[in-house]
Amino acid sequence: MARARPHTPGSTTPKEARQMAETTLTEHAARVRLNAHAPYSNFKVGCAIRSVEGNLHVGCNVENVAYPEGTCAEAGAIAAMIAAGDTRIAEIAVIADSPTPVPPCGGCRQKLAEFAEADVNITMATTEGGAQETQVGALLPGQFSAAHMAK
Repeated sequence: MARARPHTPGSTTPKEARQMAETTLTEHAARVRLNAHAPYSNFKVGCAIRSVEGNLHVGCNVENVAYPEGTCAEAGAIAAMIAAGDTRIAEIAVIADSPTPVPPCGGCRQKLAEFAEADVNITMATTEGGAQETQVGALLPGQFSAAHMAK
């Protein structure tokens, strides 16, 4: 008898992922964005990741009065993915209420590159319907990787 994986908040089971297939990754990011805790900047960000296993993982930014101790939306989604037992990213969407699509910060670019191949698509969207697509490798050319630490 196969053991079921425990449900992790911020992640979905394969069955739930299939049921939500008609909802775009950007729509999932927009929904979780509403849960962001951003009382200091009032800049809410949502991120949705689809793992290579086909599971959905979401995260939102969580600020802390002791700057810079907050957590970015991308980091939250990655943490949910890892907690659920998935390890690789197949697709990413990030959304914010901004006049133009907002790319992940430098730290999140490195985090995304840790779990995604260079050719993984990332959609950066605005709450007003603007969008820009690129790939993880384009966001972080010359990335630092584990290969740099090999002896």
